[in-house]
Amino acid sequence: MSLVLVLAFCVLMVVVVPVAHALVIASGIALLWDGGLPLLLVAQQMFQQTQSFPMLALPFFILAGTLIMEGKLGEDLLRFSGEIMQRLRGGALSTTVVGSVVFGGVSGSAVANASALGSVLIPWQKRQGYPAGLCAANNATAAVIDILIPPSIPMILYAVVSGVSIADLFLAGIVPGLMMAAGFVVVCWWQARRLGLGAEPKPIDWRRVARLGLFALPALILPVLILVALRFGFATPTEIAVMAVLYALIASLLIYRDMSWRRFRKATVDAGIATGIVMLVIMGSAAASWILTFDQVPQRFAEWIAGTLKEPWLVILAMNLIMLVIGGPLDLAPAILLLAPIFVPLAAQIGLDPLQLGLIMILNLGIGLYTPPVGTTLFISSTIAGSSMSQTVRALWPFFWTAIALLVAISYIPALTIRF
Repeated sequence: MSLVLVLAFCVLMVVVVPVAHALVIASGIALLWDGGLPLLLVAQQMFQQTQSFPMLALPFFILAGTLIMEGKLGEDLLRFSGEIMQRLRGGALSTTVVGSVVFGGVSGSAVANASALGSVLIPWQKRQGYPAGLCAANNATAAVIDILIPPSIPMILYAVVSGVSIADLFLAGIVPGLMMAAGFVVVCWWQARRLGLGAEPKPIDWRRVARLGLFALPALILPVLILVALRFGFATPTEIAVMAVLYALIASLLIYRDMSWRRFRKATVDAGIATGIVMLVIMGSAAASWILTFDQVPQRFAEWIAGTLKEPWLVILAMNLIMLVIGGPLDLAPAILLLAPIFVPLAAQIGLDPLQLGLIMILNLGIGLYTPPVGTTLFISSTIAGSSMSQTVRALWPFFWTAIALLVAISYIPALTIRF
């Protein structure tokens, strides 16, 4: 039955059926092929997966990010990041990296980050003399930092599937996220030096920096408040997500005074659409995962890999290679929901902490967001920059190998994924 599921899913993907629909249809075909199980199981599993309290954090974090990124609060964040970074060589490119770190604390979506930052920063970077392909590559790769900095939508999905604490995942993602940002800033510096582009000659106006920092402060302290609340157990992730929405509304209404009924309605509709897309993928993957579990595929796969490769480091290497291959054609959310139930038992057999596995999986599959053939952030950034795909991919390699180096580090150094 699992073989029929996989074959049907691959055929549907080839004919460009949306992933969520392909999962549901493939699950139905597999049950019809078996003949011994009722088709009603697909609907039951789809509904059951939605009955999760932690899942309520998804729409609220998405709504909070939308409210902040589309208002004056988001504009002030970008101005503050740009004012600090443009005095460095490659600072125009590094502004995207720092902006991704800051927006990662309020958004949680790499795709939303790529669209929001790219539409503002890429035209400015091109005016500074940077090639369009390099601007697109920088934006596409830096957006993935967003899913490592809490709050993170992929982390919530992995936690729901694997049973790992969302709070622990959020806290463990800080160090890898900052390490990736530091690595990308070095790449930006090197690229600017290679192109002969210097730093902004004007001295820093500390009064302007302080003024911009004050305007951006409400957004800057939001991720800090989230982490403090999680670390000391003041509230659950779902409750924190609701409070983040209230925080964004209060800041927009009372501090920035840019909230209108039209903007609130647009943000709510956008968040609802984004949530609906993610939830449909979750529901479809629930039916497929049930069939795989019914056939004991995760257990058999874990036993076969552990028995064949013997050494834990080889098993980790094999998992990374599989995820890199799957992360290219398959989007991040369905890849996590399909692979986590298979890899968690395997990680348990070799003594790999499921928390560490979660960060490995999120970073690994996040790399797939900017690698062909799908590459969601790659296509978004290339479109905004007006560069061809080949130009963007050529400029992307230094960022890609920096991400691979970090992936190797967190795969084999557990201390990098510690709980605070």
